[in-house]
Amino acid sequence: MATDPTMPMPGQFPPPTDPWSAPALPGPPPASAPPVDAGVVVAQIGEIGVTATTVHTPAGAFPLAGSTWQVSDFWHTEQKTPTWAVVMAIAGFCVLTVFSLFFLLVKETIYRGTVQVTVTNGQRQYVARIPVTGEPQVQYVHQQVNYVRSLAAL
Repeated sequence: MATDPTMPMPGQFPPPTDPWSAPALPGPPPASAPPVDAGVVVAQIGEIGVTATTVHTPAGAFPLAGSTWQVSDFWHTEQKTPTWAVVMAIAGFCVLTVFSLFFLLVKETIYRGTVQVTVTNGQRQYVARIPVTGEPQVQYVHQQVNYVRSLAAL
């Protein structure tokens, strides 16, 4: 009895039709994974999701009760000449030679940086770095963390 070399043997996966695809390996979820809390997310701080009882991070989930939260601001301001001022200086140079250069004195303030939120519960810790572009975003992150701190204290 001849076997067809293109047919897979029992227990083998068929060859993929697309050279860039990989066969999906079926299997149970890992036994070390914590059970998923089906609660509603009440706060989202960067990639950290918080339900009424659980903190969900990309590294895993742990209980909200007893967790500690820290916030650190790492943001700064920069002074920059806006694009429109450079264009006006170049375009106005033909009309008002010296006076058009005053457009280059115009500066705008740009806010950049991150707010670092650290959540710790026992031996588990996760750090989220949230990019910010202004003072209102920094205040919003602080308000979210204060809300979650009040939930953790319950």
